[in-house]
Amino acid sequence: MGPDIITQASDEINKRLKEVSGAQPECTIYRVHRHLRDLNPKAYEPEVIAIGPYHNNSEHLKRMEGHKLRYLKQLLDANDPLNDVKRYVAVVSRVEAEARRCYADLPETLTPAEFIQMLVLDGCFIVQLVRKFETVILRDKNDPIFQMNWMINSLQRDLMLFENQLPFFVLCELYDLIEAPGQHSMFWNLLFNFFTSLYPGQGSEPMPIVDPRQVKHLLEFLHQSWLPPPQCLGGGSSHQVITLGTRLRLIGNATRLQDADVEFKNQSRGETLFDVRYKKGVMTMAPLTIEDRTESFLQNLIAYEQYFEHNQNTFVTDYVKFLDCIVDSSMDVEILSRKGIIHNSLGDEDKVAEMVNKLGVSVAEPGNGFVYAKMFEDVHKHCAEPWNMFRAILRRDYFNTPLALLTLFIGLLGVYLAVMQTAFSVLEYYRGKK
Repeated sequence: MGPDIITQASDEINKRLKEVSGAQPECTIYRVHRHLRDLNPKAYEPEVIAIGPYHNNSEHLKRMEGHKLRYLKQLLDANDPLNDVKRYVAVVSRVEAEARRCYADLPETLTPAEFIQMLVLDGCFIVQLVRKFETVILRDKNDPIFQMNWMINSLQRDLMLFENQLPFFVLCELYDLIEAPGQHSMFWNLLFNFFTSLYPGQGSEPMPIVDPRQVKHLLEFLHQSWLPPPQCLGGGSSHQVITLGTRLRLIGNATRLQDADVEFKNQSRGETLFDVRYKKGVMTMAPLTIEDRTESFLQNLIAYEQYFEHNQNTFVTDYVKFLDCIVDSSMDVEILSRKGIIHNSLGDEDKVAEMVNKLGVSVAEPGNGFVYAKMFEDVHKHCAEPWNMFRAILRRDYFNTPLALLTLFIGLLGVYLAVMQTAFSVLEYYRGKK
């Protein structure tokens, strides 16, 4: 290979190296990677509204652009006698460069002016939406968003999506302009009240007030507003997180655990969905409501935890892995439903099992900090006791179907008759001797 080719290749590499900054950009808003997306693409795609640049060109979302403009016009008419949008543009312009750095995959063709316009329209829509949700008097009489329940449900779902986000500080800057500077506690409550019905289980409350720049986006706000289990908060020894040097043994499904004399109980007064307790053969769980939006909500929280795993706050991922262990089929869903643990709004138990199993595929094997590690070990010890093993085998092999039960009954009857016949034969023998 000639020196010219070596020089040319080296020059090209050096040219590209100069274009790379020394520090890794601090991105907070990504596109979902292919492995997660391929499992269920619809879980990450908005149904009615595009927020931010990633879904801005989707044709079926264009209809909401008119609503964004109407909401901005209402703000201007109410708060600005000059009906001048420059105040909003000026506020966003000051943070435009910072906001641009938050996106890992901005379209190269998006100009600064277009980017600012997008931030203003999307941000003002979100702020005005949660204000109207809280205060009825702010709503227009003919506002279709508040005339149809499905619209609010779809907006709640779309606005939390991993890819459908604005930097949180942009929302706070706009809220300060619309309401009053420094009223972040009010904004926190408005956001929480709007999204609270999305949570499929208990334990949600507005996250503590912090600097807006410490919150990445609405999805992180929702994640941080869901209380983790005591294991993550330094709970007692019964909830200690175990660091395992070996691969964790997963527990069986609800049907098998019930066969091994594990009893499931509903903990309706528990503090959080994630606080699953096991003691002396009793597994206590808080109720989980499963509806159409639940899969997408959990899937996007899992995506958030995977991208920001260094926070070591993966309690949603750990719970989903636990749920995937105990739910394999409709029989498991039926057991948990009878106990009041699963509230099935989908109607079909097979659909619930399919949803849980699909969620489980997106979750990696538990790490060394798995929240439920000690509980899993305790369950294994219980199931390994000889009597519990015998009960499980007996139920699995002989009581799992009516035919198996009939076969066992006939077999036992045959043994009984054979014993009786032998006993009679022995008695007849001794009578003959006499």
